[in-house]
Amino acid sequence: MNGLWGNRDFRLLWAGETTSMLGSMVATTALPLVAVLTLQASTFQVALLNAAAWLPWLLIGLPAGAWVDRLAKRPVMLACNTVSMAVFASVPVVAAFGALTMPYLLAAALLGGIAKVFFTLAYRAYLPALVGEHELLEGNAKLHGSESATQVAGPGLAGLLAQAFGPVSGVLADAVSFGVSVLCVRAIRVRETVVTPPRTPLRSQIAEGLRFVLADRYLRTLMTFGAVSNIALAGYSAIQIVFLSRTLGAAPGLVGLVLALAAVGGVLGAALAGRLGARFGTARAFLLCEVFAAPMLLLGPLSGPGWGLVLFVLAVFGVCAGVVASNVLTTTFRQQYCPPELFSRINSSTAIVNYGTIPLAGVLSGVLGEVIGVRQTLWVLAGVLVAALAMLVPLAKLRDFPVREAGRPPLALPQPT
Repeated sequence: MNGLWGNRDFRLLWAGETTSMLGSMVATTALPLVAVLTLQASTFQVALLNAAAWLPWLLIGLPAGAWVDRLAKRPVMLACNTVSMAVFASVPVVAAFGALTMPYLLAAALLGGIAKVFFTLAYRAYLPALVGEHELLEGNAKLHGSESATQVAGPGLAGLLAQAFGPVSGVLADAVSFGVSVLCVRAIRVRETVVTPPRTPLRSQIAEGLRFVLADRYLRTLMTFGAVSNIALAGYSAIQIVFLSRTLGAAPGLVGLVLALAAVGGVLGAALAGRLGARFGTARAFLLCEVFAAPMLLLGPLSGPGWGLVLFVLAVFGVCAGVVASNVLTTTFRQQYCPPELFSRINSSTAIVNYGTIPLAGVLSGVLGEVIGVRQTLWVLAGVLVAALAMLVPLAKLRDFPVREAGRPPLALPQPT
């Protein structure tokens, strides 16, 4: 085996995460199907399911980063996947007894979202302990590539399960996937060295992560660009099914096919990220990916019925390719640049800004779609993404993203005046 495929522990991490991601993508479709088909939920209630999954980032994102920095990452990942398995396994059990309600489904989404916050922070901090510094880009590319592949397969699998065994079966599949992930992570032999932060108050530790991000021009630039671009991308995603089905009159099967074909772009982007970074430099490759992706989004509102759907496929395919490749590069940059003792706090500080815009984007695009029309809203959101490129000017002179110095002692942070 070549590269990281020859690393047993990485293969286990990859297999566990890919399986749980596939289950999560199935559940992303299955939970709304359960709400609509089993509980006859309203459109607003279905929208609340998505909000409940992202709300934990706003509620506990910052303290979660401080807590994860204090702990060994592998046990945190095991605990989170075990909790997620139990939470989502309870849904089909409760449904079998005829006791499933919308509040219960919302609570499951919220608890699963809380576990996802802790898992994501620990998972991103654990990879550098599992692979060598020079293998981080390859590792992130493989993990992002498999994540993109699950985005292609997940919705279709959820539909097949729902048709064959009922909508709750997709939630059960998610629970099983978390169980597989638990077994894979338990089998990993590597134990990372935990850099224990000083026992200062939690508020002070959170503030350290925030100050580091705000004081660093690279992290600050990426955070603000990510927040604005997520408004455009998440808003676009929130109404794309309405656009395809109602505006363009595409049948449900055709809508699924269009979105699956478009999502293949993410697999391509992950595969090309390492080559682009080596050819042009990591920072320049990131800029090229974003400059390519943003204008592609403009093809979406040009789409029409029939063969005009090809333009929509090209639009989302291009965006997925560019965004996933840029995510591989920036994730690797943070892992190579941020102090390990602050890594989870830095990630949570940026995530609360970046992910906090996603619920806002859904509401914004929904309101605009009602007021000015769905196609016009897609034009506005595509324009926002193109305009956001101006925020990347501070990175324009870089060839490669910087890395922290080898053997650097824990960072002495400036104290507030």
